[in-house]
Amino acid sequence: VQLQASGGGSVQAGESLRLSCAASGSTFSSYYMGWFRQAPGKEREFVASIRCSDGTTYYTDSVKGRFTISKDNAKNTVYLQMNSLKSEDTAVYYCGARRTTVVRYETWGQGTLVTVSS
Repeated sequence: VQLQASGGGSVQAGESLRLSCAASGSTFSSYYMGWFRQAPGKEREFVASIRCSDGTTYYTDSVKGRFTISKDNAKNTVYLQMNSLKSEDTAVYYCGARRTTVVRYETWGQGTLVTVSS
């Protein structure tokens, strides 16, 4: 599967952004799709994921209630709706994919930068 991420930008604290990750080249429903982020000087961290077969979602605690991951199977696209953004959400966001039969994410899209100004 190949991934193409888009949607980053610069916003003020409290505003919203939606990231998109378009997948191609494989059966979408066979994958977990996830969003990760890496802030300057920090390790890449998990943000959210979705099991494409049934829509089950997972979130890291710091984004619960503010971010929503969703999918459009017809478009083979996963979205990350980010509301009530905070300065600490500033990072490069990456989408990733892994087959449901493996643990580690296998494929990554290019990062998209999200900058939140307070």
